[in-house]
Amino acid sequence: MDGLTEKLFGERFPTAQDVVSEIINLEAILRLPKGTEHFLSDLHGEYGAFCHLINSGSGVIRSKIAALFGKLLSAEELSDLATTVYYPAEKIAAAEKSGADMNGWYKTMLYRLTLLARECGKKYTRSKVRKCMPPEFAYIIDEMLHAADDVGDRNAYYDEIFSEIIKLNSASSFLQAIAALIKRLSVDKLHIVGDVFDRGEHPDKIMDILCDYHSIDFQWGNHDILWMGAFLGSRACIATVVELCLKYGNLELLEMGYGISLRELAFFADKKEYDPKFAINAAGKKISDTDAVLSAKMRKAIFLMLLKLEGQAIARHPEYGMEGRALLKKIDRRGGRVEIDGQHVAIDTADFDSLDGRDPLRLTQAEENVLCSLERAFASSEKLERHVQFLLRKGSVYSVHNGNLIFHGCIPLDQKGDFLPVAACGGKRGKACMDAFAQMVHRAARTKQAQDTDVFWYLWCGSGSPLFGRKKLATFENIYLPSAGLSAEEKNPYYTLSRTKEIAQKILAEFGLTDNNCHIINGHIPVHCKEGENPVKADGKLIVIDGGFCRAYHERTGIAGYTLIYNSYGMRLCAHNPFCGVQEAIEGNRDIVSDITVFDTVGRRLKVNDTDTGVAIRSQIASLKQLLSEKFGMSVG
Repeated sequence: MDGLTEKLFGERFPTAQDVVSEIINLEAILRLPKGTEHFLSDLHGEYGAFCHLINSGSGVIRSKIAALFGKLLSAEELSDLATTVYYPAEKIAAAEKSGADMNGWYKTMLYRLTLLARECGKKYTRSKVRKCMPPEFAYIIDEMLHAADDVGDRNAYYDEIFSEIIKLNSASSFLQAIAALIKRLSVDKLHIVGDVFDRGEHPDKIMDILCDYHSIDFQWGNHDILWMGAFLGSRACIATVVELCLKYGNLELLEMGYGISLRELAFFADKKEYDPKFAINAAGKKISDTDAVLSAKMRKAIFLMLLKLEGQAIARHPEYGMEGRALLKKIDRRGGRVEIDGQHVAIDTADFDSLDGRDPLRLTQAEENVLCSLERAFASSEKLERHVQFLLRKGSVYSVHNGNLIFHGCIPLDQKGDFLPVAACGGKRGKACMDAFAQMVHRAARTKQAQDTDVFWYLWCGSGSPLFGRKKLATFENIYLPSAGLSAEEKNPYYTLSRTKEIAQKILAEFGLTDNNCHIINGHIPVHCKEGENPVKADGKLIVIDGGFCRAYHERTGIAGYTLIYNSYGMRLCAHNPFCGVQEAIEGNRDIVSDITVFDTVGRRLKVNDTDTGVAIRSQIASLKQLLSEKFGMSVG
């Protein structure tokens, strides 16, 4: 033990008895069951479904209710209790509206919720449970959860407390506090495996919840990195974010959610002609014909600016190897052709006739004014700043946690299954490639220089990006050449080769994971359940949890997403039905878990000792034992 460590330990534990007590406490923690981990991916702004998953723990709370009350309550009562945990304020309002005897209803629910909270708290020390409690009721909840063991008639004890709470008109607040504690104790760690943003209407509201979550890590998806780049000044990212919001009819997200004004763009675009190629995909949203036409004009205007900005980024970075995607330089206006993927294809060049023939990537003064306005708007959004700072603080390209390698997209591979050297990060490959991109992101966040912030755009759509995982993003082809057969977005070989156990194990070993119970967990590419595709691949070494949360994918995948639970008994994959809405969930006690597959169970219940936290605790115990020996002369066996 070095001098500084001994000094710090000595200050915390001044006597030998203090050291011994701490060792005993830590040894006890090692023997507690492993906490539950909850994995979510590809939420894409689906706020209602996300809230239900967070409230329910993807079935964790319902399974605890079934284990505790399954033989005592009817199926209807079990569902009613679960929904009360998920939506306590709404269930109270529904009970009042139904004319129920509220004194009796409160006593019944409070009793059941208290027993459930006791059950959920068994995994943790009393100290940790107390820290999880809402402070305004912490003392009384602590007494109810623990002191009741010492009273002769627990039912009478609870009844007296509940009667007093009701008399003081605190029953509603107290019930909501107990429900919050149950949800807090049910999941120890949340992993977001990328792509909170785009398509759905409310990624901002999802981010608000994630920013306050008690224990979380975040693996960036290409849609998340896009918004990070937009806030940090990447013009190509700004234009892409705006184009996507216009495409999916999500202007309210920009203007109301983040306070980003599109006024300059609207003035600029309103003078243009309507082009049906840029019609928006509102997906059932109520948008007037006038707004739909203006949105299409704005989308076309920002897309043409985007093509220029992408070309500029590519010119700044020959190492990206994306010269073929500087498409404005590939258009032959006289010949009416464009070169894509080495093919010369006929195209209507009317949209490009106004380009500077000598410098097609040059912005006009009017376009420059629009982009300056958008830059200021993104940079000054306090809410977006809070969310981006959270993503920088809690996020990365990948995470290794409790034997699992977690990332959103892929580990770039070549056709032989070897790690692909990626020129955009200095030719690094495998783990070194992932680490290099993470470092480049943080450097760009510090400097905010275009040469650095271009990395956000590359990670969004670059051919070597581990967040993107495709050869190209074919937006141009989809808009201008929909029938030319050039819209296919070829995936990196990772998406076929990693499905074999040999390659999956090779990838895990690259990150130091060689145990039989190690897994890769990623999302990004939806699993087509209705076509018989299995999300568990490579003999259980790879788990893909993107099953299509976004409503646009439901028809293609056949379900509404996967989530993963990893608790002390092993792993279980949850398939979900489409979210029915809060009102229907409350009135009909509807849930969205449709199927649970238990796999990779262990022969014994996992303890804290088996986790990364256990490694840290054992190291701390070793240091404490060394302190006992060196400072107090006590030998430790």
